[in-house]
Amino acid sequence: MQNIIDSFEHIPSWVRTLILAGGITFFWIIEGIIPLQKFNYNKWKHAGVNIFFTLTTIIVNFALAFAMAMSCTYVTTHKIGFYYWFDIPLWLNVLIGVMLLDLIGAYLIHFLEHRVKLMWLFHIIHHSDTTVDTTTANRHHPGESLFRVIFTSIAIFVSGAPFGVVMIYQTLSAVLSQFNHANMFLPKWLDNLISWIIVSPNMHKVHHHYKLPYTDSNFGNIFSIWDRLFRTFKYKEISEVVYGIDTHMKPEENSKIKNLLEIPFQPYRPATKD
Repeated sequence: MQNIIDSFEHIPSWVRTLILAGGITFFWIIEGIIPLQKFNYNKWKHAGVNIFFTLTTIIVNFALAFAMAMSCTYVTTHKIGFYYWFDIPLWLNVLIGVMLLDLIGAYLIHFLEHRVKLMWLFHIIHHSDTTVDTTTANRHHPGESLFRVIFTSIAIFVSGAPFGVVMIYQTLSAVLSQFNHANMFLPKWLDNLISWIIVSPNMHKVHHHYKLPYTDSNFGNIFSIWDRLFRTFKYKEISEVVYGIDTHMKPEENSKIKNLLEIPFQPYRPATKD
């Protein structure tokens, strides 16, 4: 286990980028073979917008990686956080560390983005996609990426996770986000089974329904336990899910990069309910 942690601690930036690109490519191919929904859209044009935001996410994350690295160095040096509190097997310590990083660095910040108006204005960009597929996973406004780095750093102090464990978490987070956004068909029984452990494609796509209360549900990224534990889990037949956000359903608002970048600085629009 320690060898795995050490490998991830020293993983080069180009390898992390390759994993991200490889995940998108893999699920892109799977989507073409077994699509969940047959969208009437230009897949390449749609991907172009989302890849732009993927690149901005990568740039922001790389630029702010020092904050997470410094946090890891501090907690490791001063032995702060859960990682140092109990004498338990290393594999269990890593699992709990990844779970705490997922709870605070993904679930909690995601929940807050739906509750705090300023954060929501940045998060709208992700929800405005009306044809959700694997490229939607990293469709985040640069400002939202900043929020997530801050909360990941907080999670590092709570968990005490060393840098290698944080890299394991971020790798799992990226790949599983691509998985649960992918427009691919899974048998209902299999999707339901998966959703008891990790966030499945159908479970997350309910979150992308264009109207409340479903938009404010299923906030998890890796582990589905948080939505069930905190009662934010909702179920909706996937055939009834309509992607997008009701306040920004016009193509000129949800598919133009310039407008998407400007949304956080435009007047707030209240959402409606089903």
